[in-house]
Amino acid sequence: MEEKHWVDYVVAVGSVATPLFVLLLTAVGWKFRQSIERKATLEEKLRDDRIEIYNQILEPFIILLMPNHAWLSDKKNKGKDKDQIAVSQMLSLDYRKVSFKLSLIGSDEVVCSFNNLMQHFYSRGDNTDTPSTEELKKMMSLLGSFLLEIRKSMGNETTKLDNWGMLEWFMIDARKNA
Repeated sequence: MEEKHWVDYVVAVGSVATPLFVLLLTAVGWKFRQSIERKATLEEKLRDDRIEIYNQILEPFIILLMPNHAWLSDKKNKGKDKDQIAVSQMLSLDYRKVSFKLSLIGSDEVVCSFNNLMQHFYSRGDNTDTPSTEELKKMMSLLGSFLLEIRKSMGNETTKLDNWGMLEWFMIDARKNA
């Protein structure tokens, strides 16, 4: 009988270990793939919910920023104060419910920028005076930041726009003082 050499033992262990190692790597790869697919599916489902919530959250701001002549050109808005409509929407129970949903499914950055925007409005209290130029700039900057974070959360993480670039499209004199 031939004496076993240590190399023979290594070959035997290798021939048994190789299929086990391949099986282990396959299982890890499958688990990793499942995790990525699950995350992608969840993100896809959340995307539609986020779009709906973002639209509802932004509606009062769209009304506030709409020019008066555009607001009044719609027959259903005759005799209605757009600022009062927007503020009453923001103070409604429905808006609070949507804000709550935003806090649950929005990205951290979106929620933080929304918090900053709303805290600014809350800090004004019951002040119904026309805001100063500086106050308007602050509000617009916060709104632009909120829109920018929404844009990033919807897949444009590498956007080159800043908070003012997000607002420029509707500001008549945006480049006048730039």
